[in-house]
Amino acid sequence: MDGSVITAPVGQVVNFVNSEASQEIRRVEQQRSIALTVTPPDNIALEEAQARILDIVAEARVEGKVGNDMFVSLSGNADRLSEVRSLLMGQWSGWNWQSLGSIAMSRFFIALLITYLLMAALFENFLYPLVIMFTVPLATVGGFVALWIVRLYDPTQQMDVLTMLGFVILIGVVVNNAILIVHQALNFMRGEEGPDGEAGPPMGPREAIYESVRTRMRPIFITTFTSVFGMLPLVIAPGSGSELYRGLGAIIVGGLTCATLFTLLVIPLLFSLVLEVLLWLKPGTYQS
Repeated sequence: MDGSVITAPVGQVVNFVNSEASQEIRRVEQQRSIALTVTPPDNIALEEAQARILDIVAEARVEGKVGNDMFVSLSGNADRLSEVRSLLMGQWSGWNWQSLGSIAMSRFFIALLITYLLMAALFENFLYPLVIMFTVPLATVGGFVALWIVRLYDPTQQMDVLTMLGFVILIGVVVNNAILIVHQALNFMRGEEGPDGEAGPPMGPREAIYESVRTRMRPIFITTFTSVFGMLPLVIAPGSGSELYRGLGAIIVGGLTCATLFTLLVIPLLFSLVLEVLLWLKPGTYQS
């Protein structure tokens, strides 16, 4: 009280209470954060582990163990995988402008658009390329089926960057067979080429499509078998490092096989329908 300085134990000034707390405090954008490192087992793919973590967090929120004011974000390999997947395929979050813009700026959609515009310039028509582009969904289905089969034998197969890149590669590969059929049929209808390779009288749409499929079936199968058997070692080859390209090979092999088989059935039907519509709109002509 007289203004003198004295030394006293801390216990006389404050009360100590034992409690558990973090050894350090980290902040991200002024919010306290805690980093948890998760290493998935070797028999679980990265995207499967990512889905399990999100499911556990969702269950914890329902049970009240994780409050609504707490946010969970994945980083590291999972974050980079999500970022690359968003760049390649876009990010879908519902029917809104943000989702549509993300898909429109994805590499997959840009590759589709460039391929379509190139074929439109080749055929000088905006309708014929739409028929050809129908092979892309067929190839995509085949790619997913092949990847599913691979994961039955190798559960660690991931939907990684190289695997997703296989779908982009398929766009420029699977359209080749449909281009052969459509281009050859147009030549037959214009009389620029006959079944024997020489110029002949113009054919009707159905006859031209039939002859186009008949004359181009052998080159199509030869080209497809060459590509499929050339990529097959990437899928079935054992050894260290083979898993790096196994997904890419499975996507291309499955996509090519499915697209080729259905191209010979679906593309002639669609092309015949398109020509019939053009004939109805503009009688006396079969091409634009």
